[in-house]
Amino acid sequence: MAIELKTGKFEPEYAGKMDFYLQLLDEQVKLKDENPSIGIILCAAKDNIVVEYALRSTKKPVGVAEYYLTNKLPKYLTGKLPDANALRLPIREEFK
Repeated sequence: MAIELKTGKFEPEYAGKMDFYLQLLDEQVKLKDENPSIGIILCAAKDNIVVEYALRSTKKPVGVAEYYLTNKLPKYLTGKLPDANALRLPIREEFK
């Protein structure tokens, strides 16, 4: 799976770029018994007609979705996500 996060509006060239990434994943990373890779493009905004035309010629499964930023975590997620400290990876000794 490939996920790409874009800070702006969806652009048609994102579909071609994602198709490239998925082709690369399927040929270089995917094991023979695994399903084909899928792609998700997350954008701050999208025009559904532009997305539809951009994805028509892609050969791999790709989805495009909008995301929304918020300053407050919704109540239903409180306590279910790790805090920033838990997400930090420890620095390995050889890199100190």
